[in-house]
Amino acid sequence: MELTEAQKHQLFSQLENYFAASCALARRYFAEVAPQMAQACWAMAKRFYRGGKLIAFGIGANATDASHVAVEFVHPVLVGKRALPAVTLTADSPSLLGLRHRYGTAQPFAALLRNLATPYDIAMGISLTGDEPEVVEALSEAQRLRLLTVGLTGKEGGQMAQMGLDFLFAVPSDDPRLVQEMQETLYHILWELVHVFFEQRGLLEGDADDPATR
Repeated sequence: MELTEAQKHQLFSQLENYFAASCALARRYFAEVAPQMAQACWAMAKRFYRGGKLIAFGIGANATDASHVAVEFVHPVLVGKRALPAVTLTADSPSLLGLRHRYGTAQPFAALLRNLATPYDIAMGISLTGDEPEVVEALSEAQRLRLLTVGLTGKEGGQMAQMGLDFLFAVPSDDPRLVQEMQETLYHILWELVHVFFEQRGLLEGDADDPATR
């Protein structure tokens, strides 16, 4: 059964409206957060330079995003880019289930982080609303451990916006599809700029971002 011309027209109109909204949000949002993204990439590059790794986490669809981020750093899609250490907490389901049983539903990421994190690591929590207890508790634990904390969320940032994270990127939209699109673009840009800074060794030396001095 083929679509009628009227049905095709309706679908194309819906697509055009969605793409227009997506492009408008992307232009406005990334122009606004560009300076903060540059600072975040510099801080992340300094951590990698000192032997740290990226630890990413999220729940639901954002668990997949966390895995995507880790793969981008460990296995760069662009030839010639340096592989950098990254892991996702969502990949170890047996440990997460065990820790959830022992510590409660909000604690598995935080408990796993305590066992995996080293002083120069980067904790990246990904959320649609900023209110998922698992992500909030893990970022709180990362702050206690003096990791560099990076939050990706939507709307106004929820609880994550009140935590004083080192860097918070809150996509100003109530549409989860648009939030996820912007987040994926955002962490691809973070990945790209980390490599730009990593190739400029002079910018990464010194101890301005040493956890011992924070």
